[in-house]
Amino acid sequence: MKAILLEKTGPIDNLTHKEIERPVAKDHEVLVQVKAIGINPVDYKVRANETVLTRIYGALGPVILGWDIAGTVVAKGDMVAQFELGDQVFGMVNFPGSGNAYAEFVTAPEDHLAKIPANTSFAEAAAATLAALTALQVLQHRVKKGNRVLIHAGSGGVGHFAVQIAKWRGAYVVATSSAKNRDFVLAMGADEHIDYRAQAFEEVLTDIDFVFDMFNGDMLYNSLTVTKEGGSVVTISTLQFSEEILALAKARKVKVSHFMVRSNGKDMNTLKTLLESGHLKPHISASFAFDDMAKAHEQLESGRTVGKVVVTV
Repeated sequence: MKAILLEKTGPIDNLTHKEIERPVAKDHEVLVQVKAIGINPVDYKVRANETVLTRIYGALGPVILGWDIAGTVVAKGDMVAQFELGDQVFGMVNFPGSGNAYAEFVTAPEDHLAKIPANTSFAEAAAATLAALTALQVLQHRVKKGNRVLIHAGSGGVGHFAVQIAKWRGAYVVATSSAKNRDFVLAMGADEHIDYRAQAFEEVLTDIDFVFDMFNGDMLYNSLTVTKEGGSVVTISTLQFSEEILALAKARKVKVSHFMVRSNGKDMNTLKTLLESGHLKPHISASFAFDDMAKAHEQLESGRTVGKVVVTV
């Protein structure tokens, strides 16, 4: 089968196309013929940074990158009970840990997957995995009806899902983005938009119950200043907090924490339900062929992606 391997960290040219043996599903795994792959910033960060690669994979290479897949079950282990041959499935598999999505066939634990709803394409399903799962896992137990929620980078991969999920939870949503993405963010369901280039959110917002941060640094610090006592701020951008961040959070009696997404079939089935009901709609801004994986990485690294980037196989 065709696969894309990373022999060692570095530039995009280090992604090499090779023919390798098709994997075999273990007892609780299915073999999926991949139709679409969701591409995420973590993909190029792992590709380019040896520290990130070893932290997630526990090895220097060669490795197969990627975690987001959508495709068809073509074989299954003896203990698999949830899926049958021919089922169309999607999921974020083996994260954190060794990804294996950049291939024509992928083995995945059955409890990392869900069936693709009838109203969702393979490309949309692949888009609604790591980024959507991150948004869901951050928000579903932290945001309640009536909460005032601030979501940074509301037009991004995680951000545009976070806006939709926060609205599903019944929150009043304020989202930041550039002015050119204002209409997109509002169309996703945001009640209020702030152009981060023209207006400092910390000068106009108060009494926020929950902040979803993507940036760390000044953005995280200023987010604490608009969060009310007893509120919380979750970031996906850093594992460690500066002394200034911790001191401000303590002084304002705001909980600040880091979050890392994990593969979870139960949560994938929640996303399935949200896709079916129309509460969640992935936005795919760019789609590339499998042979053009390098272009997909370039697109994400540009920092100008609205929504998601997908590769079709």
